[in-house]
Amino acid sequence: QVQLVESGGGLVPAGDSLRLSCAASGRAFSAYGICWFRQAPGKERDVVSAINWNGGRLYYADSVKGRFSISRDNAKKTVYLQMDSLKPEDTSIYYCAVLSTWSDVGLFEYQNWGQGTQVTVSS
Repeated sequence: QVQLVESGGGLVPAGDSLRLSCAASGRAFSAYGICWFRQAPGKERDVVSAINWNGGRLYYADSVKGRFSISRDNAKKTVYLQMDSLKPEDTSIYYCAVLSTWSDVGLFEYQNWGQGTQVTVSS
């Protein structure tokens, strides 16, 4: 299995930026697609971005399009989520996960997420 560890969250004012990292260990990281999803208390899980195994296919939820950017460095076994122009509604715990299936409409299947990293955006 691929094990994932999220980092880079924090408490920031609205309009600020954060860069989240998803560091992998285990076998064949370069063969897997990765997504970022978020889940706030009392809310459903919401996939905000995804990237396929070679970075040639990207997905962004409408709520973050134009503000977030996903990338990967397979040599470092790391996926990044650059988060700009943060809004209070972005406040959540952010997780990265290994993709099981790709969805053109955001209904991804995924597994093997880590502990998550807290993002809090104040007004």
